[in-house]
Amino acid sequence: MSRSAVPSPLPPGTEAPPACEVPHFAPVRVRGAHRQLHRLVRHRRRAVAAGLAVTAAALVAAGPQPGAGASDTRQTRGHPATEPVRERHGTSTRPVAAPVRIADAATVRLLSPGDRVDIVAAGDGGTGDASVIARGVRVTKVPEPVDGTTADGALVVVSVPRATAHRLAGAGATARLAVTLC
Repeated sequence: MSRSAVPSPLPPGTEAPPACEVPHFAPVRVRGAHRQLHRLVRHRRRAVAAGLAVTAAALVAAGPQPGAGASDTRQTRGHPATEPVRERHGTSTRPVAAPVRIADAATVRLLSPGDRVDIVAAGDGGTGDASVIARGVRVTKVPEPVDGTTADGALVVVSVPRATAHRLAGAGATARLAVTLC
């Protein structure tokens, strides 16, 4: 017979060692915990705001590490870049579509997609000063006016390099633009 098959002479439950005496001690109580919990529940918005502030601080501190995909390691984490954004190699020469508002709407009606034009910025001082912003650019689209009015000029879309598109946007904000057919 195996040893596990031999019945134990003791009744079940008596195989445990005898109980030892545990000394008596007063219960442990944390002072003020009950009030702090009630205060936290009452001021739930403050607790959420504090949690969000701590989370935001942790995210800023753990922001992009140099060499971990950050394009500019000189940036201070958590603050926007103060330097202009550098374009990727080869993107400044690739043409982009640039919408340009031409002051004379009748001139725009003469244009059609595929035409080559020079875009000229006229000075506001009434001195007749004008400067050519873009030379020989291709017209890609001449959209119809939305509301039918042409008092503010008309829109034309041209295909230009990205740097020229930036100059056109800046000139359009400060001067009246005109086109000449090439």
